[in-house]
Amino acid sequence: MGAASRMKYLRVSLVVFGIIFLFAVYPLTVLWPSGWAWHHGRSEYLEMIIAIYATLGVFLLLAARDPQQHISLIAFTIWSSIVHGGVMAIQAMGNPEHMAHLAGDVPALFIVAAVLGWLCPQALKAPFGRRLSKWV
Repeated sequence: MGAASRMKYLRVSLVVFGIIFLFAVYPLTVLWPSGWAWHHGRSEYLEMIIAIYATLGVFLLLAARDPQQHISLIAFTIWSSIVHGGVMAIQAMGNPEHMAHLAGDVPALFIVAAVLGWLCPQALKAPFGRRLSKWV
């Protein structure tokens, strides 16, 4: 895949994931709570997670305009999805009542990380240490 095609698909992916994070996470917790919500009924924890993902969704939509200027946001989305999905996978395997998450939000986060990592490999190797040193 050429650089122009990769950039086009990266922009589309950022828009799609941005919309999903902004508008679909909450409905998924209502429609399929065993695969998307870790608590039953009203949960302050769930409301906080939804707020964080909705905020990330807004920023992914903004990043879609010029992804090259938002590599650190894309890197954060990739790595936080891997870590969050990994922690949830371990928790689901250790608690039988949460096994449906292995077919719900866990693979969804790994898909986000895989797609963005494939379309924006520079986010996986962003030189954060060198850039950070000029600020410290």
